[in-house]
Amino acid sequence: MYSEYLMLFVILALGIAGHNTTVAYAVIIVLILKLLGLTSMLNILAANGLNWGIVILLVAILVPIATGDVTISNMIDAFKSPLGIAAILCGVLAAAAGGGGVELLKNDPHIVAALIIGTIIGVCFFKGVAVGPLIAGGMTYALMKLFAVLK
Repeated sequence: MYSEYLMLFVILALGIAGHNTTVAYAVIIVLILKLLGLTSMLNILAANGLNWGIVILLVAILVPIATGDVTISNMIDAFKSPLGIAAILCGVLAAAAGGGGVELLKNDPHIVAALIIGTIIGVCFFKGVAVGPLIAGGMTYALMKLFAVLK
């Protein structure tokens, strides 16, 4: 009955122990919503939060273009260096992995628990970023497809 609170407090403790305020803030927000009985808000976040988060992330990524810190010249220069080309390829792979991750999370929601555990470990102890479930889901999806081909 109260196991969800226990799990959230464990994640909060991990966030604090790992000096990761992002995890701690996220848990505190979810705990407050849970304690206040705002399950409809939790359901809205569960249904739409991922898309909202992606929009906010994309906005943050586009700000340097809007402020003029990244110019067309900078973008063209990205194609002229090995590091720039590697970054472009990695961006393509990360976006593709994230897309596969979204598909996996929609089609196999039971995998969410494992992705959450891995993401929390990565965020708390390896100074990772909480976009891990999408990328991890995409990598899991790619491995799942690879193993299906190899069978």
